[in-house]
Amino acid sequence: MSAAMLISGTIGWFVVMSGQPVFNVVFWRCLFAVFALLVVCGLLGLLKPITWKVLGLAVLGGVAIVLNWVCLFAAYADTSISLATIIYNTQPFMLLVLGGLFLGERITSTKLGWLAISFTGMLFIVLAPSEQSASTNFLLGVGLSLTAAFLYAIASLVTKRLKGTPPHLIALIQVATGMVMLAPLTDFSTLPGSGSQWLSLVTIGIVHTGLMYYLLYGAIQKLPTHIIGTLSFIYPAVAVLVDMAAFGHVLRPVQFLGGVLILLAAAASTLGWSISRPNRATETG
Repeated sequence: MSAAMLISGTIGWFVVMSGQPVFNVVFWRCLFAVFALLVVCGLLGLLKPITWKVLGLAVLGGVAIVLNWVCLFAAYADTSISLATIIYNTQPFMLLVLGGLFLGERITSTKLGWLAISFTGMLFIVLAPSEQSASTNFLLGVGLSLTAAFLYAIASLVTKRLKGTPPHLIALIQVATGMVMLAPLTDFSTLPGSGSQWLSLVTIGIVHTGLMYYLLYGAIQKLPTHIIGTLSFIYPAVAVLVDMAAFGHVLRPVQFLGGVLILLAAAASTLGWSISRPNRATETG
């Protein structure tokens, strides 16, 4: 799980270094990931017939997850890798709302409280004066990051309906869907001009998708939920460090505080922390 999150935290650097338009990056990611996941699924004996219902749900989830990648990668240019990744981690709250609307899951006052704290962190990031926020496209980048989080939540909701289907096979169908979907939108006249750019795209497809999915799903099968939730926040932490080291993007103090509030609220909501402490009467029964 830690390895999967470390890999995820570096993807922004490879996206930028590829020098490709966003649709191109995601298309090549899907193409190379298809080959990687075909090998994984073949070795694990997962290439078996599935029902039309499972295929349809997996394709629907694939559309959402691929559009999520498009929005997140596009947000990097308008905000920064750090800010886009932190805002993207509002996804647990998107899933909370969708779960309440479509799955009948109970939304407690505690979760609403953490949602309010996360929203406060969002305001700190958006309203804080900085080099990024001075850009005319900054709010567009924030909107793209939030849209990416929403799309990821939709993909997660669809995946919940696919219990019993091997997750690696789901991932294979999703990236194959993305490859077909984005082929007409890919500009093949702007292919990478150097070996390092091709290497970046291959790495995104094989390492950040094929290998990462393999590690992530393997961890999910072995670890309790609270450990998975805790380790998932390695991803934004690594993304912030990579953005700072590679591109010199340093969060302003107010933005840093906003990021801490968002990640704290997301972790607390995921792990089921309570905002208020129980009184002594409650504790002693």
